[in-house]
Amino acid sequence: MALDIAEVKRLKDLTGVGLTDAKKALEEAGGDFDKALAAMRKKGLTKAEKRGEREARAGIVGTYNHDNRIGVLVEVNSETDFVARGEIFADLVKDIAMHIAASAPLYVSADDIPATEKDRMKAEFTEKTASEGKPADMIDKIVDGQLKKYFAERCLLDQPFVKNPDITVAEHVKQNAALMNENVVVRRFSRIAIGEMN
Repeated sequence: MALDIAEVKRLKDLTGVGLTDAKKALEEAGGDFDKALAAMRKKGLTKAEKRGEREARAGIVGTYNHDNRIGVLVEVNSETDFVARGEIFADLVKDIAMHIAASAPLYVSADDIPATEKDRMKAEFTEKTASEGKPADMIDKIVDGQLKKYFAERCLLDQPFVKNPDITVAEHVKQNAALMNENVVVRRFSRIAIGEMN
């Protein structure tokens, strides 16, 4: 089957893979560009997850200021300075900082939630669920679901990404990491808003 070289190049640019891989993906998809793109993105995300085990110690501290009323500092790390100086990385950091300004997360991920806070919320949800007369054997399951939802709303990586609510911030980071072929880690952030106390 003859492939359009422009389509092969477009697939290469969108996914960050080599020309040979892009061509192979289009051939496997029978020339269907969207199908090939979906397959390549899936492969790219899988590779990005494997890269997640590599150490990320380079990076940048990004900033975002919204109407001089909300300010954000965020540290995002990559494996190399070369990637950290690139446009894709800079845009990703800007996106993350803007998201933090808009969505006001409290933690980067569930790993950052203090045990005391988890215990406090578990006790609160357990008491509330029991007082609603739920069956005793179902309380733990109900509370686990409530805790997961409660903390997902407060953890940056679990929040729906403001520019595309169909994906989480973690998925947005992974997609960009796949394009850059690097491990990318959101290390920490600080958000300050006029009149708000932490």
